[in-house]
Order: sequence, then C-alpha cells, then structure tokens
Amino acid sequence: MKSGQQKAQVRGMDWVKIIHILCVMGWMTSIFAVPRALIYWKRDYQETGKNGHLGDLTYRLYRFSAGLAVIAVVTGIWLAWWFAFPVWTHIKITLVALLAGHYVWTGILVSRARRGIFQQSDTYLRIFNEISVLVAIAVLWLVVVQPF
Repeated sequence: MKSGQQKAQVRGMDWVKIIHILCVMGWMTSIFAVPRALIYWKRDYQETGKNGHLGDLTYRLYRFSAGLAVIAVVTGIWLAWWFAFPVWTHIKITLVALLAGHYVWTGILVSRARRGIFQQSDTYLRIFNEISVLVAIAVLWLVVVQPF
C-alpha cells in the first residue's frame, strides 16, 4: 500500500503530465500549421507585395508556440526522469529533438518570410509539413505502446 507522501508525489506527477500534454498540443499545432500557413502567406505576398494579416498571424503563432515547446520539453524530460528513463523514452527524446530541429528550420523560414523571402516551393512546404506528422505519429506510438 502506498503512503500518503507517495500518493501526493504521484498526483503531482499527474499535473506534470497534464501540463506536458497541453504544451505538446500547442506546440504541435504550430509544427503542423505554420509550414502550411507559409504557403498561403507566400501567395498573399506575391499578390500584394506586403506582409498582411496572414503573415502577422503566422509569425505570432510561431512565436507563441516557442514557449510551449520549452515547457513541453522540460516537462517531458522531467517525466522521463521520473520513470527512470526506460529505453522508449530515449527514442522519444531523439524524435522530439528531430521535431525541435524541424521547428527551428520553420522559424528560419518564418524569419525569411517576414523579409519577403520565400525560397521554398509549395510542394517542399507540404512535404516538410507531412514529415512532422510522421514523426509525431512515431512519438505517439512510443508513448502509448512503450515497446521497450
């Protein structure tokens, strides 16, 4: 039987899980939406020659989700530590590092777009977007199945 202190620790970790999941959801929204929004931002810029509301919204979404990404990573490492870093968490951390790299590259594209530089094609941005979905599916599989 668990002591009162152990139960309180477990409940505390439940809140860490809740915060982690919430921040991951927000970060993933940006990872999935911003590359797609860049396509429409590019089209809008080509028509108007300026960064309109769509560009501003895309930039704000990216910037807002950066804080969520940090909280998601910190709470994820905290949870992995709590569970004594089973093998599946090492793989998950590696995949999250890939998503973080994807996110940083997205930020570079957003920064360029703010200066009116749109070098990547619509096809590139669509494929770039779908890669993040595949990595996210792999992360979810690891978390749910915990195969190792």
